[in-house]
Amino acid sequence: MDPNSPASASPESLSPYVILMPVFNDWAAARLLLQHLDRELSAHGIAADVLFVDDCSTDDFPLGVVRDDFAAIRQVDVLTLRRNLGHQRALAIGLCYVAANRPCHAVVVMDADGEDLPADVPRLIDAYAHAGGRRIVFARRTRRSEGVLFTIFYQLYRGLHRLLTGVRVEVGNFSVVPQKLLQRLVINSELWNHYSAAVIHSHLLTALVPTRRGERLVGGSRMSFAALAAHGLSAMSVYADRIGVRLLAATGVVFVLWFAAFCATVAIRLFTTVAIPGWAMIVTGIALIMLSQAGLLALIFIFMIQRSRAAPSFIPARDYEIFVESMRCIREPGASLQLRGARG
Repeated sequence: MDPNSPASASPESLSPYVILMPVFNDWAAARLLLQHLDRELSAHGIAADVLFVDDCSTDDFPLGVVRDDFAAIRQVDVLTLRRNLGHQRALAIGLCYVAANRPCHAVVVMDADGEDLPADVPRLIDAYAHAGGRRIVFARRTRRSEGVLFTIFYQLYRGLHRLLTGVRVEVGNFSVVPQKLLQRLVINSELWNHYSAAVIHSHLLTALVPTRRGERLVGGSRMSFAALAAHGLSAMSVYADRIGVRLLAATGVVFVLWFAAFCATVAIRLFTTVAIPGWAMIVTGIALIMLSQAGLLALIFIFMIQRSRAAPSFIPARDYEIFVESMRCIREPGASLQLRGARG
């Protein structure tokens, strides 16, 4: 291991926590969130640094976002990307940057719009400390604030995700990642598609803390239905191998049922006087062709996934730097309250 890497830094040189937040033009909400976050962290005696990942925003970073009287937030930095990559990939780049350049005990991942409540950050950190830094602690949503239409589609998505992958959708991005597990996560190519799915698919140890989803601090959601659908498909793409095997197994089960129905149809036609319509055999033949095609497509899909995994792929920890345009320190570490660094 590189002696200069964050994973090998001495405890005395570590920052306590780095709070990572991807942002795209949502600076007004980020400003309010920082104030709430500083108040909550200060009340619980926690010191932290904040890193915004600017996903190539069209609005410039306003100086009024950061105040001079923060008590718990020591440092605020903005990592600007060369192009807009979307929330998940901006998050992946932020995690890689922290893993390579910011020695810390753990990274707190949250959204900058206020839907991840600042009051829950100390609870997640407590759970992280209780687990001895051996688990990635996720916020599990027990109550959501979205409308009826979103809730209906979200439940349909959860059911489809469970059916195709065998994994229940319980968490989002809001989490605490210990430094040791962060170093393992950032070499996972699936992190480029979806953060929480990559964690679960990597079999890293996790813990859940029940939380309530808050409401946006400024304005409404900027994600369209198409963007939300793409986000869900990105999560399922991490489990492409499982999906292919399940589709092939489902095709096999349907084929067995078809074969039983076909045998019954032939037996009735040959050994009974019951009239079987002529079109029944035609429908049976068409069904056989469709099942054969479905099975073949599922098999080809599995082979394509296995072949793609054998080929060179994008490794976030190795390749993320090509997307980084600049790093700006907005607030230097200064005098603050005597707060606890890391607990546990």
